[in-house]
Amino acid sequence: MRRTEKKPRGKSEAMILFGVGSYTFAIAAHAVEEIRNLDGIRPLPAGAATPRLGKFKHVLDRDRKKYFVVDSNLHFRLFPSKGTRLLVLRDSAAAVLVDHTERIIEIGSLHALPRAFQGEERQWYRGLAMIEERVVPVIDPAAFMSKAEFTVLQAAVAGAEEAKRGAATA
Repeated sequence: MRRTEKKPRGKSEAMILFGVGSYTFAIAAHAVEEIRNLDGIRPLPAGAATPRLGKFKHVLDRDRKKYFVVDSNLHFRLFPSKGTRLLVLRDSAAAVLVDHTERIIEIGSLHALPRAFQGEERQWYRGLAMIEERVVPVIDPAAFMSKAEFTVLQAAVAGAEEAKRGAATA
């Protein structure tokens, strides 16, 4: 009789793998409402462009809701690359500009961040996953846009739209 060893099955989580430059990241699939092309994005109004909010360059109007587009190169402080896809986040007003999406996978475990991860990096990532012998950072979607950033962006866009309407009626 042959004995088969089974690994204990833990709770798995669906992840979307995406690329920014030469780097691969993962984000929980349940945190992403839609993966889409760049149709419909427009530049943020000039008044919203401040150095503190430099990672936000565009806005997407979708289903009567505004999504502020985070440039993932600027967010992660990576060299510029060509963003071609948007990850529209669920329960957020953020959409993330990424170079490409790879696929959806299931991961069985999430490893804690080593101490080498310092400062902002500890907020960006939930942990690390081993995927086909690669170590892949798993993103915390809440790190893309804070409530304070959202408030400032929302006010700047509303002010610019109000000024535009006022100029049109004058």
